[in-house]
Amino acid sequence: MSNFSWLPLHSKMCLLIFFLVGNGCSGTKPVLYPNEHLNQVGSEQANLDIKECQTLADNYVASNTTGTVAENTVIGAGVGGATGAVGGAIRGGAGIGAAVGAAMGATVGFIRGLFRASEPSPTHKTFVNRCLHDRGYEAIGWE
Repeated sequence: MSNFSWLPLHSKMCLLIFFLVGNGCSGTKPVLYPNEHLNQVGSEQANLDIKECQTLADNYVASNTTGTVAENTVIGAGVGGATGAVGGAIRGGAGIGAAVGAAMGATVGFIRGLFRASEPSPTHKTFVNRCLHDRGYEAIGWE
């Protein structure tokens, strides 16, 4: 098992962020029930229809990606700053603790916002499900 104690803290944080972002962007898509229509057209055509319905939903359903990311960044900075101030006060450096906590909280909030923004909204999912239904498919959920 590797020990990363030789890496500086900022390098460890960058690796963690890279790992989280790389694994969190796969996105979700509808899962189709294997009805007669799906059996007739096959999974390749079904995947093309899913992509087309998602594109239609992207064009018709408003998205608030920027707002979600910004909101989570601000919340993370506030929570991190407060937590850092408390931890710093215990150790005798409330100002430094608050600054470090705010920076780390903002980073976590930013990443959390990116993950939330990458998830389709309930309206987007409903639009895609309706589009697929109109084409003969039965969406049973999203994964």
